[in-house]
Amino acid sequence: MQTFVLVVHIILAVLMIVLILVQHGKGADAGASFGGGGAATVFGASGSGNFLTRLTAVLTALFFITSLSLAVFAKKQTTDAYSLKSVQTTSSAPAQSTETSPAAPKTSE
Repeated sequence: MQTFVLVVHIILAVLMIVLILVQHGKGADAGASFGGGGAATVFGASGSGNFLTRLTAVLTALFFITSLSLAVFAKKQTTDAYSLKSVQTTSSAPAQSTETSPAAPKTSE
């Protein structure tokens, strides 16, 4: 399960990087007002800002969830590694004696 969450986490990170780099900044709107309105035709009249902003928010929420899941997995592994359950004590186990005492002879009465 941890491997699956880690793979999804890495894929989400790469998708977020690409998606953020594709988005245009606030300064690009000024250039679009002087005749560079070609980007608005691909995503509709409102432009790509609304769609890409919502998609970024969804990917960020999923990335946050996978980050928390990986933190829980790491905490569980650390707790299991350093717990007292893994320490074996010899005092709690009964001692096995290798010496055998001779049996008492049976008396017939």
